[in-house]
Amino acid sequence: MQKPTKENFMGLSPIILFMLLIIGSGIMTQNFSSMPILVAFMICAGYSLFLNSKVAPLSITEKVDIFCKGGGDKTIILLAIIFLLAGAFYAVTIDIGARDATVNWALNYVPTAYLLPGLFVISCFIAFAMGTSMGTITAITPIGIGLAESLSLPIPLTVSIVVGGAMFGDNLSFISDTTIAATRTQGVQLKDKFKANLIIVLPAAFVTAVCLLMVDIDGSSVVTSNDYDMWLILPYLLIICCALFGMNVLGVLGVGIVSACVIGLTKGLFTFTSMVLSIQKGLEWMQNMAVIALLIGGVVALMKAYGGIQWLVTNTTKGISTKKGAEFGVATLVSTLDIATANNTIAIVSTGPIVQDLAKKFSLDPRRTASLLDIFSCGFQGLIPYGGQLLAAASLAGVSPLTLTYYGWYPMLILVFGCLAIATGLPKFNKIVADDFSYGSHKEKGLDKNL
Repeated sequence: MQKPTKENFMGLSPIILFMLLIIGSGIMTQNFSSMPILVAFMICAGYSLFLNSKVAPLSITEKVDIFCKGGGDKTIILLAIIFLLAGAFYAVTIDIGARDATVNWALNYVPTAYLLPGLFVISCFIAFAMGTSMGTITAITPIGIGLAESLSLPIPLTVSIVVGGAMFGDNLSFISDTTIAATRTQGVQLKDKFKANLIIVLPAAFVTAVCLLMVDIDGSSVVTSNDYDMWLILPYLLIICCALFGMNVLGVLGVGIVSACVIGLTKGLFTFTSMVLSIQKGLEWMQNMAVIALLIGGVVALMKAYGGIQWLVTNTTKGISTKKGAEFGVATLVSTLDIATANNTIAIVSTGPIVQDLAKKFSLDPRRTASLLDIFSCGFQGLIPYGGQLLAAASLAGVSPLTLTYYGWYPMLILVFGCLAIATGLPKFNKIVADDFSYGSHKEKGLDKNL
C-alpha cells in the first residue's frame, strides 16, 4: 500500500532534469536533437528511483512497484499501441506511394496559396471527428511531410500545422477524453462547454489560418495530374470516413493499415513478404516512442508519490483573492500540471476537483472553468517537446520535437486568447448560483437555455 505523501518541490525534479538535459545539450551543441529523447528519459527514470520522501520514505521495491504501475496505466499502454500502429501505417503508405499520391492530388486541385491553411483545416476537422489529437497526428503527419518536401518548406512547419489542427479538434470534440474530463469534473453539459470554448479558440484558429496564408510558398515544383493514382489515396479517405463515423482510433489506424496492404498487394506494389517487412519497419520506427510512453507514466507516478504534484497544486492556488485571480489560478494550475505530467487528460482530471472548489468559493461559471481547463492543458500539450503529440510527430518526421515547438502557432495563440478571455471576462454568461455546481444540475434548472 502506498504511503501518504506531503508536498515536496523535489518531487518535480525529474521533469526539470529532463528539460535541462534536452535544452542544455541543445544550447551547448547548437543542435537540439543531440540528446536522444529516450536516453534523456532513461536518465530521468533512474534519477527518480534514487529520490525519496523524507516524510514517508519508500523502499526501492516500493518505488519500482509505483514506477511499474504508472507505466502500466491503461492510458499509457494505449498510447504505446497507437505509436506502434501509427508507425506501421506510415511505413506501408509510404511504400505503396499513398502519401505522395495524396500530396500530388492536393497540389493539383487546391490553389497553392491555400495548401497550408487547407492542411490546418483538414487536421482540425479530422481531430474533431475522431476526438483524438494523437490519431490525427499519426494519420495526417505523412501528408504534411510530403507537402513540405514538394513545396521546399521546412518540415517542422507543416508538421506543426498538423499538430495545431489536431489540438483544435481535440479541444472541441464531443468525444474527446479531455472534453469529457473537463465537463464531468465541472458538472456542465458537453454542448455548454463547446459553446464557451468555441468563442475563445475560434479567433485563434482564424489568426492561425491568416498567418499561414502569408507564408511564402514556391509553387514552381507543383506536379502534373499524371503523377498520382486515386486508388493510392483510398487509405486516407477511409480513415477520414471512419473518423466521421466515430470509430475508435485503434480501429481507424487498423483500417488504414489493412486498406493500404490490400491496395499494395492488388496493384503489385509489393509481395506478401515485402508487405510484412514494411509493417515491421514501421513498428521499429516507433519502438522508442512506445518505450518513452512507458517511462513517462512511471516517472509521473513517482513524482506524484514524492509529493511533487501536490506541491504544484498548493503553490498555484494559494494567495487567490478575486474572481479573476481564481480563473488565472485555474489556468496556471492545469498548465503546470500538464507541463509536469505531459498528459492533458491527467492534468484535467487531477485539477478538476480543486477547480470546482475554487469555482464554488468565487462563484465562477463552470462553463468557463471547464473551457479554461481544456484550453490551457491543450495549449501546453501542443508545445511541450516531451508530450506524446510532439514526440509522435517529431518521430515520424525525423526532426527534434523542439523545432515543432518553435512553429506551434495555434497552441501559442489559444494560450494568448485564453488569457485575454480571463482578463476581459469574455465571453459573459448569465450568473449562476453556487448550488448549480453538482453534476447534472444545470440541465435540471434550464441553465443551458440561457447561453
